Amino acid sequence: MVTLGIDSGSKTTKAVLFDGTGIVKTMLVPTSANPKKSLYGLYHELYRPDVNYTVVTGYGRELLIEAEKQVTEITCHAKGSIFLNPDIQGIIDIGGQDSKVILLNQKSQVIDFLMNDKCAAGTGRFIENTMNILEIEMDQLDETIEFCTPVHISSMCTVFAESEIVSLLAKDISPGDIALGVIHSIAERTAHFAQRLPLKKNIFFSGGLSNSKIIGNILEKYLEIPIKTHPLGQYAGAIGAAVIGWEKQKERL
Repeated sequence: MVTLGIDSGSKTTKAVLFDGTGIVKTMLVPTSANPKKSLYGLYHELYRPDVNYTVVTGYGRELLIEAEKQVTEITCHAKGSIFLNPDIQGIIDIGGQDSKVILLNQKSQVIDFLMNDKCAAGTGRFIENTMNILEIEMDQLDETIEFCTPVHISSMCTVFAESEIVSLLAKDISPGDIALGVIHSIAERTAHFAQRLPLKKNIFFSGGLSNSKIIGNILEKYLEIPIKTHPLGQYAGAIGAAVIGWEKQKERL
């Protein structure tokens, strides 16, 4: 018996097969302009006869009518992050369209959360758009900026920040220095937002940007709290959905 968890995000759609003890398989595709197509594509790719329960989360969670249950992103991200690192007391997720901060109690229960979905400047999409301007591939980000010196980015409005970046390029400032400056600005903004909750220690960094060691280190600096992550941190929402599906399936037995 396995369960299927799918996270329909604004930038990518993630899916996970879970057998009660570990992750059997993961898969990720771009959400693109057709979230339903991406959602069903992953569903049909991973669904198999021994899938007993499917849970979907994320922006497009209402599109998959075959799912047994739809669960909010906060619940799934918390459940998935705890599965990846059971000792955590808080979670910071920087997604494509929003950023989330989740506070947990000693029983790993969500007791408070914040979500920023009104401003794009603190999201992964802003970083990706910036890297496109700078002609830096996201999977080469750490390698590109490792020995760079951050340039101060004064504006945190996406429109004005992009104009500022173009102006810096016109002054022959290194794209790596600009990219590092943008990451410092976003990390500082994220930390300021996160500190509205009483985060103390053992913070888990999830989402696609958690794949970057440098972003994690910079965020940790501004938070002044050690953070942890995991190679599957980007899949936290889908993992949480699959774990919830397993728990619901057990209730049936």
